[in-house]
Amino acid sequence: MTDIISLAAGMPYLAIPGPSVVPDQVLRAMHHHSSNIYEGPLVDMVPTIAQDLKRVARTDQNVAIYISNGHGLWEASLENVTSVGDQVLVAGNGRFSAGWAETARKLGRVVDVVDSGMATPWDMDGLRAALVADEPHDIKALLAVHVDTSGSIRNDVPALRALLDELAHPALLMMDCIASMGCETFEMDAWGVDVAITASQKGLMMPPGLGFVFFNEKATERRCAQERVSPYWDWSARSNPDVFYQYFCGTAPVQQLYGLRAALDMIHDEGVENVWKRHEILARAIWAAAEAWGQGGPLKLDVADPALRSHAVTALSLEAPDGTRLRKWCETHLGLTLGIGLRATPWGDPEWDAHFRFGHMGHVNGHMILGLLGGVETGLTACGIAHGSGAVEAAARVLAQNT
Repeated sequence: MTDIISLAAGMPYLAIPGPSVVPDQVLRAMHHHSSNIYEGPLVDMVPTIAQDLKRVARTDQNVAIYISNGHGLWEASLENVTSVGDQVLVAGNGRFSAGWAETARKLGRVVDVVDSGMATPWDMDGLRAALVADEPHDIKALLAVHVDTSGSIRNDVPALRALLDELAHPALLMMDCIASMGCETFEMDAWGVDVAITASQKGLMMPPGLGFVFFNEKATERRCAQERVSPYWDWSARSNPDVFYQYFCGTAPVQQLYGLRAALDMIHDEGVENVWKRHEILARAIWAAAEAWGQGGPLKLDVADPALRSHAVTALSLEAPDGTRLRKWCETHLGLTLGIGLRATPWGDPEWDAHFRFGHMGHVNGHMILGLLGGVETGLTACGIAHGSGAVEAAARVLAQNT
């Protein structure tokens, strides 16, 4: 027994930008015995999962399901439409666009990154210059991240399609939607995205372990022109299997699939557009609170323009080492886990201790967000970190005005 009083007993709240909170309905659905993977209910269910995943991505095209996290999806998407020595262009403005670029390099692709810096809009002039200079059209794909959780910026996907169309450049538009799908407005077909990837552990309200690659006919033609594709990453049989076994290039992830079926039912019962709107309102409540805190102290939102902020994750900063102090206090004393900052590295960089993030994606509602904000305000007070007053009240007004 300790003399230190903690208020962390009870249900913890993981408020990091993935993995997100898993609903009880999904957990119950995953508590399922192993199923026959050759015939029966599981075999009948998976095609409905594929259709409902495409409804979330807003596409009538194709989807391949992988037993993988997002890093595997970077590799899967590249393997199907590019080869060793092919050139790819990356629109960089965060840790995860840099990660996709590094994956491409390690796969032997020639990578050009047009980097605009952390949490700032894409350098459209730089991207234009790179595409214009590519007169022989050697660039096979333009890679970008819709929402980069490191800086919490929400990027303008249609602007990239407009640029490619204006220049009549045939590069595939490939979009990482791991942090955005199921949270932000995303229209794969309407926006002209050729390949989109997402994973199970964020807006889809599932544990990590499943990944999804959506691709259109233009990408399919590129795949057919490939001389060689890794057997495991090849999306051909996965998206149009002759037998159920081919969906997963082997044994199906049975319990994950039953959980995913429940998660998709929740999303479509609410309505995808309503899911997007819920995330927007909850995000605006968080921003209102953060702006109030910043009126009386050093706290600030990393993305200054609200029009560029993600509705799924919010990156914030204090003066080092107060970001780390706040995170540790909230987790130790309240059972509230905030996300680490990713603007700096944890290896000897003092800026690491200044940054932190809120994840507000997937299975979140009004009282959860108010609890998050109340917990953070308690932590600011307990740690003696200067901050403005009225933050929770400001958030409550946003919620009250939008119900």
